[in-house]
Amino acid sequence: MKVVIVNGSPRKNGNCSFAIKQMEDIFNSNQIDVKVLHIGNKKIQGCLACYKCYKMRNNCCTIESDKVNEWIKTMKNADGIILVSPVYFAGVTGTMKSFLDRVFLVSAANKNLFRHKVGASFVALRRSGGLTTLNELNHYLSFSEMFVATSNYWGIGHGAEPKEIEKDKEGMQVVRLLTQNMVCLLKSIDWAKKENILPEGEDKIFTNFI
Repeated sequence: MKVVIVNGSPRKNGNCSFAIKQMEDIFNSNQIDVKVLHIGNKKIQGCLACYKCYKMRNNCCTIESDKVNEWIKTMKNADGIILVSPVYFAGVTGTMKSFLDRVFLVSAANKNLFRHKVGASFVALRRSGGLTTLNELNHYLSFSEMFVATSNYWGIGHGAEPKEIEKDKEGMQVVRLLTQNMVCLLKSIDWAKKENILPEGEDKIFTNFI
């Protein structure tokens, strides 16, 4: 099985990276391959709302000036996806927002590329705005019919300076349990696929509340 972790932080060795390393160790100990996409330090164009992805339906975004299409393919081939971001003004980073809008719109345009994958979210911050940011990330997962892993508290860790999050013992427990629960879900979904008991999908119904 494969898991992709998306790091939306521009910092190479910040608190997000430290939390991700703890996740990697647990996945590796369970023979689950991990690939980290560090997108927070890249230049990523925001969604143009052209909806050409709905016309093409080729699992790609029409913008080709960055590596988003390459990353979409990587995520499509994974069994699980974790979204990690620092908190900027009570929300995700700008680069992370641009990335997520395009990736998950392409997924929707192609009948949910991430449907029935296991997802999870985690945010790192200094003080406040964690819940609004975590909710923002989880919206993408729930929109895509993904199975979302949880912990014994919300997926939030505190720390200002790089690696300071290690001092947040409760936050580190959240990371540990979140990852362990995701491993359990990954194995359960893998079994469900083999038993052919996952529910069938439906074509999306669009309404404009009129």
